[in-house]
Amino acid sequence: MKNMFKTTILLASLTGLLVLIGNYFGGTGGMIIAFLFAVIMNFGSYWYSDTIVLKMYRAREVTPAESPNLHRIVSDLAMKGGLPKPKVYIVDSGMPNAFATGRNPQHAAVAVTTGILNLLSNEEIEGVLAHELAHVKNRDTLISAVAATIAGVITMLASWARWAAIFGGFGGRDDDNGAGGIIGFIVMAVLAPLAATLIQLAISRSREFAADYEGARMCRKPWALANALEKLEYGNSHFQPSIRDVQAKETTAHMFIVNPLRGGALQSLFRTHPVTDERVRRLRAMTF
Repeated sequence: MKNMFKTTILLASLTGLLVLIGNYFGGTGGMIIAFLFAVIMNFGSYWYSDTIVLKMYRAREVTPAESPNLHRIVSDLAMKGGLPKPKVYIVDSGMPNAFATGRNPQHAAVAVTTGILNLLSNEEIEGVLAHELAHVKNRDTLISAVAATIAGVITMLASWARWAAIFGGFGGRDDDNGAGGIIGFIVMAVLAPLAATLIQLAISRSREFAADYEGARMCRKPWALANALEKLEYGNSHFQPSIRDVQAKETTAHMFIVNPLRGGALQSLFRTHPVTDERVRRLRAMTF
């Protein structure tokens, strides 16, 4: 209940930020349009987020005959978690990772890469899939998609504003040519997408800890998930993609069980996941 309340506040903040940007660039009319846009985005994310993400990563659905072991693990975990069995997908990529998507437990899907299947043992894969089914059970898949969509649109609007400035138009309402207009433009074009990103990441980090805990309870093997996280952290940090591998996208990085992106200090500042060492420490402290 606490996490759901926090997430509701964060999502409301994202929507409010979008409305403020609309108000700055278009006054009352722009604010109304931005609000309607936010409603449409939430609606679209609710119904089509799973299809969009799965197509983005060229995921292919596999049958029990094609992947019996994977289906067996998913079926057992779904039964333990009191969930409908989700659809099972495989992403042809050497990147060792996994994610879940779908608007609710009745319309969910789990996807694993060929890289993770080659890297982990059966028990470790069970721990990973338990984590992903915990996201489904907690309805994190919908929340993450909506947050990512709104944050992405705010960033897109800011990019348009920057290009408008380059070509001579700031678009401010009250002081188009003065310092006030310039300052307002800087706030909207730079700080607004930054705030949206920080809010989105706050949702992701809090949800990862909750999914680790619920997933460990579901499979009754917290050590297996801990071992998997350690291997996946190492595997993703050293992964060298080939030309045929599907590449992870920044807009969906938060959906994976570990961060698939690499970078320096700036990437660390905007981590989409909690530090893996802390996740492992908490899991190893769990007993059943």
